[in-house]
Amino acid sequence: MAALQGAVESTAPVSRLHLHESFALDDFPVPTGREEEWRFTPLRRLRRLHSDTSAASGKVAVGGDAVPPVSAVLAQRSDRRLGAAFVPADRVSARAFASFQEAMVITVPPETQGDQPTVVSVRGESTEGAAFGHTLIEVGANARAAIVLDYSGSATYADNVEIVVGDGAALTVVSLQDWNDDAVHVAHHYAVLGKDARLQHTAVTLGGGVVRLAPSVRYGGPGGDAELLGAYFADAGQHLEHRLFVDHAQPHCKSRVEYKGALQGDGAHTVWIGDVLIRAEAVGTDTYERNRNLLLTEGARADSVPNLEILTGEVVGAGHASTSGRLEDEHLFYLMARGIPLAEARRLVIRGFFSELISKIAVPELRDRIAEEIEAELVAAPEAQEASA
Repeated sequence: MAALQGAVESTAPVSRLHLHESFALDDFPVPTGREEEWRFTPLRRLRRLHSDTSAASGKVAVGGDAVPPVSAVLAQRSDRRLGAAFVPADRVSARAFASFQEAMVITVPPETQGDQPTVVSVRGESTEGAAFGHTLIEVGANARAAIVLDYSGSATYADNVEIVVGDGAALTVVSLQDWNDDAVHVAHHYAVLGKDARLQHTAVTLGGGVVRLAPSVRYGGPGGDAELLGAYFADAGQHLEHRLFVDHAQPHCKSRVEYKGALQGDGAHTVWIGDVLIRAEAVGTDTYERNRNLLLTEGARADSVPNLEILTGEVVGAGHASTSGRLEDEHLFYLMARGIPLAEARRLVIRGFFSELISKIAVPELRDRIAEEIEAELVAAPEAQEASA
């Protein structure tokens, strides 16, 4: 990639040490866009998900496909397990929790070795009216499982996903935002890792007019290991926002964050916020986060803000990196000198940009699908790409 571009915006870190959390909607004022956590989000395009308090009226169908002993069932909001592992961190999250009617509950019994991924499909039928959802993923001690959250169709949708990984367990979660172009989706994923537990969480965001996804990780015991991966591709007019928070409050835990994105077309906008907090008691922490963006055409903008807050000097490692730029001329020249046309050379370089990250996704069945959909994005506007070369 080329040198760091002006599209990367540098800001002073905002402390997450005293994060405001509440189940009460009234505890969160309606955002105006001047708040740090909302300043990048186009509030006018959220269809009042952040402000309205009316009842849900949108049409979204949720289904689950699990292989026993893993179960995926719909539960009523009165189920006491719901909301036990998190507290909403903003107004949309609180509204989603107050408004959902049924929740998808996925249970992985202790010692289970899941061979097939459990798939939760969320299909929107219309953008008219707002819909709200909730998903709870519970993984028992020393179990192994993979969960796919597959979002598609047209919707105005907000949801919360609770993820509880038991001691010694390993969980893979892939959240695929494959919405139609008219969809608006605001989601919060709250993960809690037990002692020596491992989580690989991957967010792939390709569709939707406005998508704002906020994954967070907390450690419930020492020895936890979290890997947060992300791939996104924004076209003209799309706003794709990912806001991550890793809260190290236990000793000897590890986190790795790697997100990659590409943008093309006028008004394509991506936002990546990476907040990592290492509390005083989190000695022996090992953490690193990285975000890379490819700007393929004029008129696209990538905002990337890594924040690292360290309250102890006894860490194994802590660092971050963020770059945004255009394709390297040297890479294109190398391929074109061997007879490869410019358009194909660009596609090869961009494939290589994403391929290493895609290969890390621990659900093999999804790798080809994600690669094919990114390839479809690459050929969607070849004229614009060639014009910017």
